[in-house]
Formats: sequence, C-alpha cells, structure tokens
Amino acid sequence: MARYLIAVWPADGHVNPVIPIARKLVQRGHEVVWYCSNLFQEKIERTGATFVPFTHLINFSASTLHEHFPKYMELQGLRKFKWGVRNIIAGTMEGFDRDLADIRQQFEPDVLVICPTFTGILPLRRRGDTIKTVCIGMLPLSITGKDTAPFGLGIPPVDTPLGRFRNQLLNFLVQKVVFRHEQQHFNGILNRLGLPKLEHWVFDAVVHYSDLYLQGTCPSFEYPNRNFPANIRFVGPFNLTTTPTDYELPSWWNELETAKKVVLVTQGTLANTDFSQLLLPTIQALANQDVLVIATTGHKPLPPLPFALPDNVRIEPFIPYSLLMPHLDLMVTNAGYGGVHYAIAYGVPLMVWGKSEDKSEVSARVEWSGIGINLKTNKVTPEHISAGARRIFGDSRYKEQVTRMQQEAATYDAYALSVQYLEKIAPSPSASSASEQAPAEVFSMV
Repeated sequence: MARYLIAVWPADGHVNPVIPIARKLVQRGHEVVWYCSNLFQEKIERTGATFVPFTHLINFSASTLHEHFPKYMELQGLRKFKWGVRNIIAGTMEGFDRDLADIRQQFEPDVLVICPTFTGILPLRRRGDTIKTVCIGMLPLSITGKDTAPFGLGIPPVDTPLGRFRNQLLNFLVQKVVFRHEQQHFNGILNRLGLPKLEHWVFDAVVHYSDLYLQGTCPSFEYPNRNFPANIRFVGPFNLTTTPTDYELPSWWNELETAKKVVLVTQGTLANTDFSQLLLPTIQALANQDVLVIATTGHKPLPPLPFALPDNVRIEPFIPYSLLMPHLDLMVTNAGYGGVHYAIAYGVPLMVWGKSEDKSEVSARVEWSGIGINLKTNKVTPEHISAGARRIFGDSRYKEQVTRMQQEAATYDAYALSVQYLEKIAPSPSASSASEQAPAEVFSMV
C-alpha cells in the first residue's frame, strides 16, 4: 500500500472536492495524512485520514479572511487581488514549506496531493525535491500561451492571428508590468530561502511543477490551448452528490413539482456579506412573475429586506444541491467553480456574475461554452437579471448546450479516475522501518 500526504488550501471549495478521494484511498488500504488548518479537522478526520494542523502558519481559512487579513477585506478590484497574492498566497509559502519539512521527517509519503493554490510546492521543486506530486484542479486552468489571454482577466479566446497577437501582448503586459512586483515578491521569498527563482509565471507554476494535474471538468468547459502540458488529465467534475442524512425538507418543497419555472439564486458559501451583489437584484427582478425563486444564503443570516418579500420567493440558509438541482430551470450564481459544475451535471443553464478570486475566469468559460450568460457589469441590477432570464428562457440553445455538456461530464467519474491516477503514480512503498509506522502513531505528539 502507498502513503499519501494531502496538502490543500484551507477553503471549503478546495477541501470538499478532495474528501471523497481521501476516503477512497483509506478504504483501499492506503495510509493518508492530511495537512490543513485545524478549522477543517473534524471534516478531514471523518475520511479516516490522519489530520495534521498548520504549525508555522495561523490556522486561517477562506471564511476567516476578514479576521486574519482585515486589510484584504477593505480593498477592491485589482488592488485587492494584488494584495492577496502578495500577503496571503505568497505569504503562506514559507510556512507551508517549513510544515511540509517537519511532517516528512515523521511520515515518508510516496505521493504529495495538492491544489492549485498550495504554494508549498514552489520551494520544494526549486530545492530539487522530486517527490511525486498530483494536483487536484478545482479551479480554471492557468497556462500561458498564444491561444489564451492572461489568467484572471476573464477574456475568452479568439482563434485568429489577431486574437493570438492580442494574447501575446496581454500576457507580456500582465506578467512584465501589472504583476511584475508580485512575481518578484515570490522570487524574493525563494531567494531568502536560498533557492533559485521561479522558472515559470507564478500563476502557471503549479501546473508545470506537478507530475500529474487532474483537472476537475470536461474538455468542453476548458479553452483549447496548444501549450497544454502533457501532465494534464481531464477527470470530470468533482461533484459531491451525497445528501446530509439530517436534512429536513422545507414545508414548501411540493411547490417545486407544480412551478412552471424554478430559479435558484445563490452567492455561494463565502461571498455573503453583501446580498445586494446578486441575490437581492434577482429577487426584485423576478418578483411575482410566473417562476418560483429559491434563494439560498450560504448559512448566513439575511438582513432585513428593503422591500416586502414577493410571494413567489422562498429563502433558505442551505439546500443540498443533489435534491434541488433536478428541479431547476436556471441557476443565478456568483460563478463558484464547484457550483457551476453542479449545474452542468444536472443540465441547468446559468446566469453568472463574479469579480473576485477565479470567478471572472469561470464566468468567461460559461459564456464561451454557450451554457449560460455572463453578466459583465460592475453592478448587477434587476434589469440585468430580467433581461438575462428572458434570453435564457426564450432561447433553447442554452439548454441544449448545457445538456450536451452534461452528457459529456457524465462519461467521467472524477473520483474513480483520480484514485486510479494516484495509485498508478505511487512508487513502490518504502521499506524503511521508520516509514512502516502508522500515521496515527507517528503524529501522536502533534
């Protein structure tokens, strides 16, 4: 049996897709150690993996950024993104590196399993460490090349000579001008560690430094790119289809069967501090129309509404997607990668709006692939939502295209494929007496 060390970014959108992988590896008799923020300890331990917390980092998560990085929450737009890259993404690299070194003194993994934002791989590779590494791709791909614009701009490809020239120019401006200091910041940390600078653009580096990169989508949702590294494998969406056993259906649930159209609006699990971004405009736009509007708040309390709640709107803190998705005719969302892929898995057209993290890239892919509408506006209004809903309900091509992608996605089993790749890449287990010790015993002192 092989030994796996999982190290992914402390966010639900990064941890949740890996949970079934960890559970399957444990069930198949492998030894699994999972390094993460202690805020995820209970969830991780339920997989059967041995949990190891951050030691040289604060135990933050994506949901506690306001507490641990208040400056980040005060900024907007490009300034916010650049500050986050320097102080959160790059700022965790040295701590990840030191923690990995400590863990590997006690547990000798055959394979390191990471996510696209786990920067601990950068110093490890620049040090010359050749441990087999598999990245679980739960974000849109970032690969610099003539065929695509720079990651983060949300610009879809144009397959013409002029489009490729545009991409080359934009890549130069972004890497050498706009984000020049961020690249230098990463290299400065590596220099402080006595390591050579990065060989790749920082947003592409994890792709190139992974032995295998398992992209959690189907090919039709990703841009064609002649610069695709040979290590990329499409495995299909990482969708969790289980339903909480203690979930009680809302009293209005039967209305889903009789409604002419059902629309879900959600701002995901994190972006729920300002419901005027998407949720409230959607409620206002579809008020008292011949649709049933389901609004979920990501377990966040909904502040007093500036208007009376329309009769056709139902608000819930949370509804399992596995129960709700089969009833939907449209999903209005802030373009989380996981949520969008749930819609794809159930053949639900999308209306997306997202400005933070990777959401502009997800939104651009929704538009480019023809499965929905990208609300390319700084501020969403009820008029934007109304116009978008009319387009989607009035044009069958959106439903037809998302149905085609649904059928493509159904040909993949992301978790079975991922486990197969992980088992195949694992070298022969070490025979050393130290590494024969079970992870639970090895980390009993942590």
